Amino acid sequence: MPVMRRPRRRELNLDNGQSASMGWQAQKSAATQRRVLEAAIACFVEVGYARTTTTLIADRAGLSRGAMLHHFPSKAEVVKAAIDYLHTKRLRAFRKAIASIQPGSDKLRSALRAYWAHVTHPLFFAFLELKVNGRTDPELGELLDPAQAAFEEEWMDTARELFPEWRDDPEGLETALDLLQYVLDGMALNLADGRPNVHSERMLDYLEARLRELRPRVTDRAAE
Repeated sequence: MPVMRRPRRRELNLDNGQSASMGWQAQKSAATQRRVLEAAIACFVEVGYARTTTTLIADRAGLSRGAMLHHFPSKAEVVKAAIDYLHTKRLRAFRKAIASIQPGSDKLRSALRAYWAHVTHPLFFAFLELKVNGRTDPELGELLDPAQAAFEEEWMDTARELFPEWRDDPEGLETALDLLQYVLDGMALNLADGRPNVHSERMLDYLEARLRELRPRVTDRAAE
C-alpha cells in the first residue's frame, strides 16, 4: 500500500539566523516572544498545564502581564504558539541526535539511544503534559494532533534512510518502530515524577536485542 504523506506542519521560526535582516523593533519583539514561549514550556513541565496561567508565564518570562498580553492576548494564543515552538524545537533536537550517528557505527543501537535521549529531555515532558491534558480538552487535542503526526512522519522518514535493509519489508519496519516508540515512551513516562529508573539500561539492552531479531539480514542490495 502506498504511503500517504501528510502535509508538513509549519515550523515556528522566531530567529533561525535571520536577525541580521530584521529591524531592531522586530528583533526585540521576536526575542520577547521567545521568552514568553520558553517560559510557557517551563511552566507546563514544572507546574502542569492546568495550573499554568498567563500571570505565571509572564512572571517566569520576567515581563508584566500587560507586556505579555501585547504579544499573546490570551492563554489560548500562548498555548497555540508554544505548541508550534515546541514542535520546532523537538524536531531540531531529534535531527541533531540522528545526525550525530557516526558512519560505521552500530546504527540500530545509536538510533535507539538517540530516541531514548529525545524522550528523556524536558521538551518531551512538556509535550507529554500537553498530550495528557489534550485527552479531555478537545481544542488542545486538535492543536497537538498535527504536531504529533508531523513528528511521527519525520521519525518514519529517518528510519527508512537509516535502515535500507527494511525497504522490502515496510510492515516489519513499522512494527519495529512501534515497539521502540511504545516501550521507550512508556519508560520515559515512568521518569516523569523525577525518580530515577534503575532498570533503564537493562530494558534498553533487552529492547535492542528484540529489535535485532526483527531486523532483516543485511544484503548487498540493502546496503546500496
